[in-house]
Amino acid sequence: MPDRIFNFSAGPAVLPEPVLEKAREAIWNVAGSGIGIMEHSHRGKIFDRIIGEAEQDCRDLAGIPDNYHVLFLQGGASLQFSMVPMNLLPAERTADYLVTGVWSQKAVKEAKILGAKVHIAATGEAGHFSRIPRPGEIHYSADPAFVHLTTNNTIYGTQWRAEPAVPAGAPLVADTSSDMYSRPIDVSKYGIIYAGAQKNLGPSGVVLVIIRDDLVEAGPKTLPTMLQYRTHTGEKSLYNTPPTFGIYVMGEVFKWIRAQGGLAAMAEHNESKAALIYDYLDQSDFFRGTVQPDSRSQMNVCFRAPTEELDTKFIAEATRRGLDGLKGHRSAGGMRASIYNACPREAVESLVSFLEEFEGANRAAAARA
Repeated sequence: MPDRIFNFSAGPAVLPEPVLEKAREAIWNVAGSGIGIMEHSHRGKIFDRIIGEAEQDCRDLAGIPDNYHVLFLQGGASLQFSMVPMNLLPAERTADYLVTGVWSQKAVKEAKILGAKVHIAATGEAGHFSRIPRPGEIHYSADPAFVHLTTNNTIYGTQWRAEPAVPAGAPLVADTSSDMYSRPIDVSKYGIIYAGAQKNLGPSGVVLVIIRDDLVEAGPKTLPTMLQYRTHTGEKSLYNTPPTFGIYVMGEVFKWIRAQGGLAAMAEHNESKAALIYDYLDQSDFFRGTVQPDSRSQMNVCFRAPTEELDTKFIAEATRRGLDGLKGHRSAGGMRASIYNACPREAVESLVSFLEEFEGANRAAAARA
């Protein structure tokens, strides 16, 4: 088996190889200090420089305005499902959710556990989440405290092409875990953006939170200290010991994205890769995509063979070929190719070649099914 194979896992996902090389070195000796990054104090000068550069590069890539804080937290996006309503939703107000898949359903569930008033402004559940709701299908409550959406739906392979219009004064809150920094983003359209790092930004264990100044102080001070955004903005993500290695790797990923040409170049790269697969699926009468064209994700391409038996056979044979992580989520079935920023074009080309080969070899079996 080769030293590295093509990894299509939905997350933790592929990282840029130059970043992995830097991380391997930094584990042993970071910045010529004679100490590995995982051994360094988070209060020392070296880590202070690492986290400062990571924040600045994060800001520069997306043009994050000065009235937003950048935080590197823990608990993943799942903790943000709770922190957002805890901090932004007074007991008498209602929060609106746009439900486009499992992760937005989980966000709703956590808000309801807190006893929050939740209004489902739109949902794609009836259509098995095969597309993003259209503008005429979105119905907001009278005065929502915020509107929450998931920008890319990893499990079902759908993605918002643009932000939906929201009621005046309602902050837009976005879980961008699986497409953050895969394309340009206008941060000023959002009140809070959060993203688990393990798909496009770095290793698992870190969540990036970008929050507007006025929302930092919105939460009640009676919340547990770690669950207040003001705690983390006041201490610049260093209230408690942060995930130092994860933040180091994120910083290197930001540098790598910048070296590729920034977010516009990332978008072009990702659109080109996705088109290779979608173009093949569109002309195939064997494989089929499971998402309506106007809602297709550039990050997670979901598709199926004619039968479940052929799905299983495809996944097994692809794995033996060094194309790993193609099994669809258990709630969706079929196949899923996750082609995040760091997934090289060569991996996608190899996948398309195997799709063609598999279709040719199994067309007769499909006809008999």
